[in-house]
Amino acid sequence: DIDVECLAVINDTVGALMSCAHSDRDCAIGLILGTGTNACYIEKLENVGLWDGDYNEPKQVMINTEWGALGDDGCLDFVKTEYDRQVDKHSINPGRQIYEKMISGMYMGEIVRLALEKLRKHGLLFGGKGSEELSTRGRFYTKYVSEIESDVDDHFKNTKQVFEELALEKYSDEDCRIAQYVCSLVSTRAAFLASVGVAALLNKMDRQDVTVAVDGSLYRFHPHFHDLMVEKIQQLVKPGMKFKLMLSHDGSGKGAAIVTAVANRLRESEKESIGENGLEN
Repeated sequence: DIDVECLAVINDTVGALMSCAHSDRDCAIGLILGTGTNACYIEKLENVGLWDGDYNEPKQVMINTEWGALGDDGCLDFVKTEYDRQVDKHSINPGRQIYEKMISGMYMGEIVRLALEKLRKHGLLFGGKGSEELSTRGRFYTKYVSEIESDVDDHFKNTKQVFEELALEKYSDEDCRIAQYVCSLVSTRAAFLASVGVAALLNKMDRQDVTVAVDGSLYRFHPHFHDLMVEKIQQLVKPGMKFKLMLSHDGSGKGAAIVTAVANRLRESEKESIGENGLEN
């Protein structure tokens, strides 16, 4: 009984960008760092060869990069590890979404698990004794990475809790330190790889001040992801360029509502102008 009219279709990157742009007019990039990863940015129409719409002001359009597919042509093979190759091999789409598989939350926990298992098999972790959970593909959740890296002292409260959930019976403080180190290596690499993408967009846009809207559980809950990204982007952008990363709250909901409201307002103004032209004629 509800009459629904679809005025716009957007993805989560555009939703994140629009949600933040509502309060920050410098927002020009939308970034998702959650189960998957993707980004969109605002581009000048003169740079968009496929644009077949109008050239009215503002002469800009949002580009959905689908950057998760970067590396499908082999350009990232030089940074792939044996763990990346195993994750890709056992995924539902081997050979595709390579960049995403090296960054996002769907795969990060599995990369850590594979590294820990190799150390364990070589007798360098848990006294060489593992568990069925640790040897099960997909059982080391990405949330464990955030929890383990949230430990700030030598009590390793979170790390030990994760070990217990994985049914690991024998572990030492040294095992906790090694697990922390492995997690930090994998998450830092992910943050740096995501930063490369953001820096490339910032340099291409060549604006002096840009706010990057970021949404997703990986960015939201990992204790160091934001700081790592700011540090690396700063090293990669053009001198003098300013940027900030802004957490997007409910981008999919709020952002979609804003886009719909704008689309409806534009449609109504077009109707009014058509009506006025009709009266004049």
